[in-house]
Amino acid sequence: MRSDRLLNLYTTAFLIFMFAPLLLMILSSFNNTSPPSVTEFHGLTGKWYAFFWMSDAQLAADPVLRSLDRGRFVSCFGNSLVVASMVVPLSLILGLAGAVLLTRWRSRANGVLWWVLLSPMLAPGIVLGLGALVFWGRVGINAGLFTIIMAQVTFIAGYPMLILMARLQRQPIELEEAALDLGATPFRVFRRLTLPYLAPALISAGVIALMASMENYNTTMFAKGGSCTFATEIGAMARNPNGHPPVINAVGTAIIAITVLAALAHTFLLKRERAKA
Repeated sequence: MRSDRLLNLYTTAFLIFMFAPLLLMILSSFNNTSPPSVTEFHGLTGKWYAFFWMSDAQLAADPVLRSLDRGRFVSCFGNSLVVASMVVPLSLILGLAGAVLLTRWRSRANGVLWWVLLSPMLAPGIVLGLGALVFWGRVGINAGLFTIIMAQVTFIAGYPMLILMARLQRQPIELEEAALDLGATPFRVFRRLTLPYLAPALISAGVIALMASMENYNTTMFAKGGSCTFATEIGAMARNPNGHPPVINAVGTAIIAITVLAALAHTFLLKRERAKA
């Protein structure tokens, strides 16, 4: 067998392995049966999607949906937005500080700093969650949204740091040195030269930090106390001994649709900008 044919077979198998479960999830989200199934078809339905806006009377009439706490699910999603609204800016600030330190400060300690700043990304999420829970508990702060934020920031800040470091390493250092020689203060150099150059990387890092915060389960599970987030509530619903409700499939399908639409919109705008250029 030729090497290119073997590579094509491997690529095809890999794509099937990656996307077949997603296709099955999408199909089962329109099947009128619970738990979700693609082998037993009971008719098309959109009620798993309508769960979030249907009336209380319709909700009470359905034997599956009435057992779910819609108010708690929406509240947990709101908690995730609150956590992300704090985690993203904190991660960007800390990541930017680490990136500038590692790319602009030349010292023998750089190697040690590199591993210190990246070590939270390599640590298991359970360890980070338990560490935040124990530390803040000793300080006198009960587990909740605050401990979730602190636990997530410890490792999510590493993602912006790596992205911003890659961008900073491509910036000509001579521009900053010339500005300093002409009398500009370090803060003015950073504000007028470095920050605009980092703007695309900051946007990308912010999006990645947002997604990492919203989907995080392991760390959040051990740091949340009595609170809940979007990911932990879905995890709790998935552990239902009678099978998880198809509402989870509907949520997953909506996330996939939003992701695909965002990617298509970005591609369209990029092509239009290139055409104008």
